[in-house]
Amino acid sequence: MSKIKEIITVSDLVKKYDDFTAVNGINFKVSEGEIFGLLGPNGAGKTTTVEILEGLRKPSSGFAEIDGINIEKNTKAVKKIIGVQLQECSFFDKLTLFEIIEMFSVFYSSRPDIENILEKVGLLEKRKSYYKTLSGGQKQRLSIAVALVNDPKVLFLDEPTTGLDPQARRNMWDLIENIRNSGKTIIITTHYMEEAEKLCDRVAIIDTGQIVTIDTPKALIKKLLDSGFEVEEKLQNATLEDVFINLTGKSLREN
Repeated sequence: MSKIKEIITVSDLVKKYDDFTAVNGINFKVSEGEIFGLLGPNGAGKTTTVEILEGLRKPSSGFAEIDGINIEKNTKAVKKIIGVQLQECSFFDKLTLFEIIEMFSVFYSSRPDIENILEKVGLLEKRKSYYKTLSGGQKQRLSIAVALVNDPKVLFLDEPTTGLDPQARRNMWDLIENIRNSGKTIIITTHYMEEAEKLCDRVAIIDTGQIVTIDTPKALIKKLLDSGFEVEEKLQNATLEDVFINLTGKSLREN
C-alpha cells in the first residue's frame, strides 16, 4: 500500500500586524487529494492563513510549503502550481467566457483545453456568452474555471457557495468533489457547517489565531457526543432545504 503524500505543510506559522497577532503559531499538514476545510468565525485568522499559503502575505515567523516548495522563498514557483477562486471577483463584461479563460491562460503562459475546462464546470454551452449575462452560480463556476487554467495541484476555494440558491449550491458541491476526484487537493473556507461536513475529509477549526482542533467532521461530532453533549431538541432527519430540493428538483435554473 503506497504512502499518502503530504502536499502542504504549515509549521509554527505566525503573522503579526504591529501589536495584533492574526495567526499565532499554527501547525497542520494536508495530504494530496484531500479536501481540507478551514473553519472559524470572522477575524479568527483563517483568511490570513490562506493568503500566506497563496503567497499574498509573508509570515512574521514560521514557514509554509506546498509540494516541497517554501512559499516565502519561492513564491513564483508556488503560484505556478496553485489555483485560486475568489469569493468576489469581476471579469470584463464584454468578453465571452472562452475569451476570459484564454486571457488568463496567457498570464500563466499555459495552453489549456479551454472547452474541456468549460465542460468540467458545466459552462461549455455558454462559451460564447458574455460574462454580464451569467447567473450568480455561473459566475462562481467561471471563477473556478479560471482557477483551473494552469492545471494546479492545489486549489483554494473561498466561500464558493455564498449567495447561491439550493440547486446551485448542491451543483457546486458535486463540482468540487469531481475536481478532487480528478487528482486535485482542495483547501476550502466556508461558514456553512453542513457544507464542511458534506465535502471535507478533515477540518481545522481556527479561533483567535490558533487551531482549536483538527479532525474529520464525523470524529469531531463523535467526540462532542461522547463528552455528554445533547441537543435541546431532537434534530429531524431532513432539513427544509432537503424538502425544497425534493419538491423542485436538483437541476439548475439558469437562463
